[in-house]
Amino acid sequence: MQNRPQAKPFLKWAGGKTQLLAELSSRLPDDIKEKRLIESYIEPFLGGGALFFYLRKHYEIRDAYLLDLNRELILTYKVVQEDPDSLISYLNELEEKYRSSDKEGRRKLFYQIRTLYNKQMKEINHNDYSLKWVERAGQLIFLNKTCYNGLFRQNKKGEFNVPHGRYKNPTICDVQNLREVSLALQGVKLIQADFLQAKSFVQRKSFVYFDPPYRPLSATSNFTGYAKEDFDDADQLRLANLFIDLDKAGASLMLSNSDPKNSDETDNFFDELYSGFSIERVLANRNINRDGKGRGKVTELIIRNY
Repeated sequence: MQNRPQAKPFLKWAGGKTQLLAELSSRLPDDIKEKRLIESYIEPFLGGGALFFYLRKHYEIRDAYLLDLNRELILTYKVVQEDPDSLISYLNELEEKYRSSDKEGRRKLFYQIRTLYNKQMKEINHNDYSLKWVERAGQLIFLNKTCYNGLFRQNKKGEFNVPHGRYKNPTICDVQNLREVSLALQGVKLIQADFLQAKSFVQRKSFVYFDPPYRPLSATSNFTGYAKEDFDDADQLRLANLFIDLDKAGASLMLSNSDPKNSDETDNFFDELYSGFSIERVLANRNINRDGKGRGKVTELIIRNY
């Protein structure tokens, strides 16, 4: 373990799994826990990557495939993977400028970066790596660290639309962690794609963890803005069908999602969708809700095929 990357998520991500790591790690397949080895790891909804970084710290992972539909997210991960030094240099400049500014200066810098970030969206080639990627990744990290509540949210046009936050001295450039994250990502395949594409990488010995955008518990908790595309019940059904297909292929599968019974005891959406599989309810803090009164302890689902 001492020789393994000590990385943790470098982005604050809505629905991040840091708080659920103990519950998730205790439910890993027995053979993985015994051998401390994962032959093949696939995560079709990468997000903040909390479970992946935990596993890289505690287990040997021979092959890893990390996917996400959000092309800005994958671009940023690839920059951290390929060129952490240039990224750190750019972030250090932004951090120094931000911290040396007064309250109004910080606000102006935030909106200046946000406007530039959204303006350059159509100019960036997301397929071919270039030096422009470093600046764009740095802008995303800067916005994530200085925006309200550390959200990443996009409107229908794909524009970042979170307002400025109120953090006094946010750590914009965590040098040590960015270097550890870069180490953790060496040899990892980062893929911008719909979750269904994960099927082509799954083998019989694969361990697959699904962390999709959660099904909203109510109208005020409806936050699925990780990408400009919504993730609705039809997508949840597509995901359940993939889960069933991969179960038949012999892979070990774990999935987390919201528990509809928090708001409606009669809502059996996931119980019916994943009937025949192990469905457990664990306590978690719900951190994102438009109505502050709705925050607090709720149950979430952990679904497995083993």
